[in-house]
Amino acid sequence: MCPVLTDGCIEAITQAGTEEQKQRFIPPMVEGRWTGTMNLTEPQAGSDLALLKSKAVRQDDGTYRISGQKIFITWGEHDGAENIIHLVLARTPDAPAGVKGISLFVVPKFLVNEDGSLGKRNDVICTSLEHKLGIHGSPTAVMVFGDNKGEVGEGAIGYLIGEENDGLRHMFVMMNEARFAIGLQGTSIAERATQQAWTYAQERIQGTAVEGGSRESVSINKHPDVRRMLMTMRSLTEGSRAIALYAASRADLANQLDDPEERARYQAIYEYLVPIVKGYSTEMAQEVATLAVQVHGGMGYIEETGVAQLFRDARILPIYEGTTGIQANDIIGRKTMRDEGAVAKYFVKEMHDTASRLLDSGDNDLRFIAQKLDAAVEAYAGVVDFLIDLGAKKAMNQAFSGSVPYLMLAGYTHSVWQLARQALVAAESGKSGSEKVATALFYAAHIAPRVLSLADAVMASEECVRSFEGISFDA
Repeated sequence: MCPVLTDGCIEAITQAGTEEQKQRFIPPMVEGRWTGTMNLTEPQAGSDLALLKSKAVRQDDGTYRISGQKIFITWGEHDGAENIIHLVLARTPDAPAGVKGISLFVVPKFLVNEDGSLGKRNDVICTSLEHKLGIHGSPTAVMVFGDNKGEVGEGAIGYLIGEENDGLRHMFVMMNEARFAIGLQGTSIAERATQQAWTYAQERIQGTAVEGGSRESVSINKHPDVRRMLMTMRSLTEGSRAIALYAASRADLANQLDDPEERARYQAIYEYLVPIVKGYSTEMAQEVATLAVQVHGGMGYIEETGVAQLFRDARILPIYEGTTGIQANDIIGRKTMRDEGAVAKYFVKEMHDTASRLLDSGDNDLRFIAQKLDAAVEAYAGVVDFLIDLGAKKAMNQAFSGSVPYLMLAGYTHSVWQLARQALVAAESGKSGSEKVATALFYAAHIAPRVLSLADAVMASEECVRSFEGISFDA
């Protein structure tokens, strides 16, 4: 997470900072001498940043004095760098209420002199480090600004990034970078869990083969249910990685193409995929880490094997940098309803084209993959139309009651599409691509059918909301 947050700081300052700020703060972070953080969360303001209370008072020299408390600040304090550059959200005294009154500031741990050397200790301190379920190698800090504990007097000295009251827009640059990276963190933990379970299943001798013929004990990877678990892990991981790689390629096109319309089109595609990369991939990591424990059996519950750590570390992923629910709200509200499903419908067409190519191949395995892909895409398209209709009717409780099922449905559908695309290429390469085809075949058979049940759940939103009304949640 430390490099992820530092990269996000660099990107935010690059896009919204002054030339002086870029020259002062970016080079040491690029060199790895300084690290960066993102300071959003406060005790009363988690996902709802409208409740943010930290203050920023402008000084005669153009700087600001920052005061307030931030919590859950990843790598907020450590001794692994010469300086720490905090990006902090705060309000000026006359700021409007809500998210439209939030500004963004650079608050360095040590002030930076004009020659680039480090100056006085700023008035920002870490009051404690959290004791967490997992990610024990990543310090999570409670940060206090303006407690008169530094060498600059009362109030941490901060520098405005961009314009006052426009901070959330600039911080979203950093947040989108971080969300994509957390999705990759989910894929990475899933990959490690898969590799570890794969190796253990090769080495653990237990039981005889179910088809009989021999009383000799075999490695557990010979048992069909263990193979099912291993292939579930492998295919989920490869599918999520493929989505992330595809999304990254669209971001590259959005940044590099000359045609503004094409750049905007690819940017919209990338932005649609970000909540899937973050939300789906991190939820997927929970399942894969759980299966890794299961493959290890009792030894998976013992610390010495290491899979328990993966299980614990994976649990934070659907929470930080925007919970799964926040990602789901994003993909419904901003990425589906706002453009009336334009990007989603683009994907539907591309997916159907892939299915057609698979059907034309004449290969039985590819044709099976095509059939399952088509079924998933039809369900995906139906859900998109259903949600757009709910949006037009202003039936937001209904729409958002199915937000997470829609997010996961989209993730599974995009995964089977990406694996199907890989299978097409792999089939053309012959034997060398046979495992890619096998992985896609398993996913189509065992994982893609989840799309249909999730579609049913989204479509039953009226009944879902009605069930809420029959329960006293405050009792």
